[in-house]
Amino acid sequence: MRIIGIDPGIATTGYGLVESDGQRSIMHTFGCVTTASDLATPARLELIYRGLTEVVEIYRPDVMAVEKLFFAKNCKSVMQVGEARGVALLVGRLAKLPILEYTPLQIKQAVVGYGRAEKSQVQQMVKVLLGLQMIPRPDDAADALAVALCHAHTGSNSAAINRRGSYV
Repeated sequence: MRIIGIDPGIATTGYGLVESDGQRSIMHTFGCVTTASDLATPARLELIYRGLTEVVEIYRPDVMAVEKLFFAKNCKSVMQVGEARGVALLVGRLAKLPILEYTPLQIKQAVVGYGRAEKSQVQQMVKVLLGLQMIPRPDDAADALAVALCHAHTGSNSAAINRRGSYV
């Protein structure tokens, strides 16, 4: 199964693509779609849409896994991340991909085995699980790979739900 993981953000949306048989995962690519802060929000969202659409068209994933929003103190930041997240969901939907969502706690639990793991622990496990020489950079790309790995490790139950027609 080819999984694209998405770590949404208005300035930087990370993506990571892995192939997994449920036991072993191989990284195909990772990166970020970045937008300049001096652009208007609609222009930034368009860049995210175009960038993610290109990745999906090139790598043709079987499923999309997206990080769910979590509570934050800055309302403006949450709104912007939510907008970027909505664009990512739209890209997946238009590509007719099953879309699954995972909370940060679920991602940490699946990748590290501990839901309260530190970011550095998650990144180190991404490196180990994918047999990489270095931790992927920037952080948003490493986080997106963690989202994809989360689905690889826990997605069989979620995929069964989606096969019955329940999409995001």
